[in-house]
Amino acid sequence: MEAVAKLKNVPTSPRKMRLVADLIRGQKVNHALNILKYQPNHGSLKLEKLLLSAISNWQNKYEDQKIEEADLFIKEIYVDGGRMLKRVRPAPQGRAYRVRKRSNHVTLVVASTEKPVEEKTEESKEKKEKKTKKKK
Repeated sequence: MEAVAKLKNVPTSPRKMRLVADLIRGQKVNHALNILKYQPNHGSLKLEKLLLSAISNWQNKYEDQKIEEADLFIKEIYVDGGRMLKRVRPAPQGRAYRVRKRSNHVTLVVASTEKPVEEKTEESKEKKEKKTKKKK
């Protein structure tokens, strides 16, 4: 039972964002939110919002489950390089230096440790009855 949230074209270098992402990888959701709230890095604000979005996605996907009982944790988080804006900066003696303004894409997967509850339908009851008859 998992849900995904993605954040694209964040105007921060991937290296700086990975520093924050490494702090919350594998953590429980509540603990990760506390870490991000008090982290001074600029990327932590974006990741906090992304984590809340992933939790919301999980709630929408599994409406019959309670979030308190699900025991959510961050299963995966990875930061990929996004598009790069290239600029030119004047330099001495008629030269020019390149300025690369980097961005990144973040993907966050939230999962629960609780196993899904099977819905008892007529088909599943019939299958169980057939299995017990075969064993006898």
